[in-house]
Amino acid sequence: MDSFVKMENFATVAKYSSLFAQGLLVTVLLSIFTVMIGFCIALVMALMRLSDIRPFRFLGIGPDGYQRESGALAVISRFNPVSFIATAYVEVLRSTPVIVQLFIIYYGVFGIFDLPNFTMFGFIKFPRFFPGVVALGMNSGAYLCEIIRSGIQSIDGGQTEAARSLGMSKVQNLRYIVLPQALKNILPAIANEFVVIIKESAITYTIGVQDIMSAVNAVRGAAFVITEPLLVATGIYFCLCFPTSKLIAYFERRMSHGDKR
Repeated sequence: MDSFVKMENFATVAKYSSLFAQGLLVTVLLSIFTVMIGFCIALVMALMRLSDIRPFRFLGIGPDGYQRESGALAVISRFNPVSFIATAYVEVLRSTPVIVQLFIIYYGVFGIFDLPNFTMFGFIKFPRFFPGVVALGMNSGAYLCEIIRSGIQSIDGGQTEAARSLGMSKVQNLRYIVLPQALKNILPAIANEFVVIIKESAITYTIGVQDIMSAVNAVRGAAFVITEPLLVATGIYFCLCFPTSKLIAYFERRMSHGDKR
């Protein structure tokens, strides 16, 4: 019976080392841009979910001047369209497969108009790379939104009251008091999301992004071997994710020590 893994096949895979090097660079760039886009989307969505914009608030006031406790008008008065949109965005993207979202963005959204056709670093095709970043960024934003929202809500409300007593506006309170503390609390979770994206980015090879899995697919088609390039890809992903996870854990411990008095 033939061996499951043949050592001579690794010599064949080594001939395509440049493809794996390119795939490594693409994977790292995908992860960096995805987290950046996801964080921006998440911050906006988190603020939308925490907003108190109720355009029909006046319907909740009864003829006697008191707030209605029940009834259709009371429900409508509490409706927040901004929070509703953000909640719908988060729930839809968290409840559907990433690959479906990727195909909708690539074939549905960016399929109706042409993106600039150029390459970055001489081999990264922008018309394929950009839709992959957008799809992953939107998905990541849905998860980061909940992380940021919980971080903001974890800040003691007494600090907001103190800021108001000092004459600070809501924007100033959010910028100078709440967000700096919330970001410190959720920084490890955001960094962990970066590790998750490194692994999830493998799915972008299905639309032609030249990541690590794309290199595996190229070797399989050229040399007719699959197990060995998959093992090489596994090793590359491990070398990316494991040290990053340990680095995150190290900084998390340092930050927790700094909070102790």
